Amino acid sequence: MSLDVGRVRSAFPALGDGTAYFDGPGGSQVPEVVARAVADTLVGGLANRGSATRAEQRADAVVVGARQAMADLLGTRPDGIVFGRSMTQLTYDLARTLSTRWAAGDEVVVTRLDHDANIRPWVQAAERVGATVRWAAFDPASGELPVDAVSELLTGRTRLVAVTGASNLLGTRPDVPAVAAAAHRAGALVHLDAVHLTPHAPVDTAALGADLVACSPYKFFGPHHGVLSANPALLADLWPDKLLASTNAVPERFELGTLPYELLAGTTAAVDFVADLAPAGGDRRARVLGGMALVEAHEERLFARLLAGLDDIDGVTLHGRAARRTPTACFSVRGRSPREVHGLLAARGVNAPGGTFYALEASRWLGLGDTGAVRAGLAPYTDGEDVDRLLDAVGEACR
Repeated sequence: MSLDVGRVRSAFPALGDGTAYFDGPGGSQVPEVVARAVADTLVGGLANRGSATRAEQRADAVVVGARQAMADLLGTRPDGIVFGRSMTQLTYDLARTLSTRWAAGDEVVVTRLDHDANIRPWVQAAERVGATVRWAAFDPASGELPVDAVSELLTGRTRLVAVTGASNLLGTRPDVPAVAAAAHRAGALVHLDAVHLTPHAPVDTAALGADLVACSPYKFFGPHHGVLSANPALLADLWPDKLLASTNAVPERFELGTLPYELLAGTTAAVDFVADLAPAGGDRRARVLGGMALVEAHEERLFARLLAGLDDIDGVTLHGRAARRTPTACFSVRGRSPREVHGLLAARGVNAPGGTFYALEASRWLGLGDTGAVRAGLAPYTDGEDVDRLLDAVGEACR
């Protein structure tokens, strides 16, 4: 069984303008069903969560439904799902909370492969309390982050390891279970940035072994906000800054202010969209796994075609060749800046932006500085014609 790409594409109104979208790593296009869920929630009558009025009941049902949907997507518990404005905001809030338990001499491990949202909050929190930051480096030639690069930094004073599930710049997928196991042997927590992993592969939180998992629905067809997943018992032992009148219940304890009900409704619709990609029975979790397996296989086949085509173009340099990666091509064009290439491609209706994409440490480690490179990411709605258009446009940019 393979992904019905034509059916998938028909669900996305944005594709009607003829653009080939390779900018999914920065935010995917949105299916009609998701937009409709957002709109219907906004006009359907809302109030703060409660049980007395239909509007209150509707708001409560939206929140409960979204927690269950995200639990089904990530393979975890709904009472451990926290919603926030963005993954970055949630990580900053979490870093401030966890760092109240750190002291001078404690240690935090971050990697040079990560998006800055899984680096800077931890670095700044550590600096405030006098904790030491240890940096795990990846191999710039292959883009691989060996487990030893992290494990050799661990000591009895390590309090947290922050690692990515997939590099948003190179696509590299580190061996997260092995990293998590090593961190746990040292007594450290593991915070996983799964923002770029979740849109491209089935996610099993228990198998990954991370204590805290963050992702962003707008990367997998949903609205713009962030999600944090954790064991409720861990969350119950953390006390973030909050308003006196707000609840101490978990996970609400971590959600500051009224939730964006319409965005949560859109998130549930996005998860349901993923679950409907595979014509299979079973509960939503089983259907999500089936849908994402089809997505992964489709993207792997198309990505091999993209990489082979880029390799054949004189003047293109590909960065990172990890054995296990998401369908994310990072490349430079001889004699042209990433911004120039971005503009040339855009003029031909191909969206593949240039920059560091907030993976600043990774870009610098690769020798790309603060300029970065061009990034082309595949999505379930990408087809062979899109890939051919990208390759033709890049070839023209090299001439």
